[in-house]
Amino acid sequence: MNLARLAAERAATKGPIGVAVIGAGKFGSMFLSQAPTSPGLRINVIIDLDIERAKAACRNVGWDEERIAACDFTEDGAEAIARDDIEVVVEVTGNPAAGIRHALAAIEAGKHIVMVNVEADVLAGPALAARARAAGVVYSMAYGDQPALVAEQVDWARAAGFQVIAAGKGTKYMPEYHAVTPDDVWSHYGLDPARAKAAGMNPQMFNSFLDGTKSSIEMAAIANACGLAVPSDGLHFPPCGVDDLPTILKPKSDGGQLEGRGMVEVVSSLNRDGSPVERDLRWGVYVVIEATNDYTASCFEQYGMRTDPSGRYGALYRPYHLIGLELGISVLSAALRGEPTGSTMSFRGDAVAVAKRNLKAGEKLDGEGGYTVWGKLWPAERSLAHGALPIGLAHGVTLDHDIAEGEAVRWSDVTIGDNQAVSLRREAEGLGSA
Repeated sequence: MNLARLAAERAATKGPIGVAVIGAGKFGSMFLSQAPTSPGLRINVIIDLDIERAKAACRNVGWDEERIAACDFTEDGAEAIARDDIEVVVEVTGNPAAGIRHALAAIEAGKHIVMVNVEADVLAGPALAARARAAGVVYSMAYGDQPALVAEQVDWARAAGFQVIAAGKGTKYMPEYHAVTPDDVWSHYGLDPARAKAAGMNPQMFNSFLDGTKSSIEMAAIANACGLAVPSDGLHFPPCGVDDLPTILKPKSDGGQLEGRGMVEVVSSLNRDGSPVERDLRWGVYVVIEATNDYTASCFEQYGMRTDPSGRYGALYRPYHLIGLELGISVLSAALRGEPTGSTMSFRGDAVAVAKRNLKAGEKLDGEGGYTVWGKLWPAERSLAHGALPIGLAHGVTLDHDIAEGEAVRWSDVTIGDNQAVSLRREAEGLGSA
């Protein structure tokens, strides 16, 4: 509650916090749009493979030429991260291997890292977070993105003395979406393919939101940050509006749909017949809590909390998330408080590559949101026991064996050499699920 005051004091005494932004896509652009009016921080360098595109992004979000001239632009991430005027590095590439490389460079340089790149976090977050803690720097989820907002709600609930029954987000979901490819993604968004292309919208990226991959990645990140459990065979995506959260997202033993207590889950804004859910949570996040005793349950009723019929389960939700527009909260928290806005603590959930169709030996996998596989949430223990290939490594690798539709790809089904991303993944696996 004091970040704005702390930021103003910092700017007045030591000058603004120096920030490096890696990647000037949509999320990065939203952060850039807020930077001029965010207290206590200044973007000193933007790293992007296309410098002119990055400058165009700055102009598009309202930067004038004077501000653009005062900011450095470079393709060299390692050199920019090591600069003396950089305290916080914001990684926004979305590429798992690049995210791991940049995070390691930031940690080595003694800089805080805000990992917008949730793909990299789920692939190797336990190892990266452990290295950051050992180096005395902050490794943080990105506030404004749903995992960090859920982590905040979970922390609020626990700090107030409640048991967390369920936590997660909403999305648009139908079972058939798991097979959707970039060729037909726009029809599900109600967009004309030609107009989407003209607007620079990436069909594979948008498809990752639709086919279940992004939801699986984000719920794995939340489970790993909050110590929550993961459904044994993936997310169920129950249709659910905000008024029904405490009724549906409670254990089956109490009439709900959860396998147990303390689980992640995503609710759908569509009923299975395709009709819209009333008061859906498509853009938001939630936490379901349980009253600690009869007196607490009576307070739920007295203060108007919507509960399940027993009156013991209630829910708090936030209807929207503003992704990059809120990212400054993470930067300020890291630099001024030395605290992350959510951070991986253990390896509880994994997003594994599952075949969208029957795949043949010799085919090349194309990763998140592509034509060949989608990412399914599994408990980490199941993933390790199965030898499942994480979705973050299922790009550009060739199958050695046939894989049936709906089956998880194994490490042994592909030829994949040792590299930095693989090495950090193995390091993360070795840290266990404590």
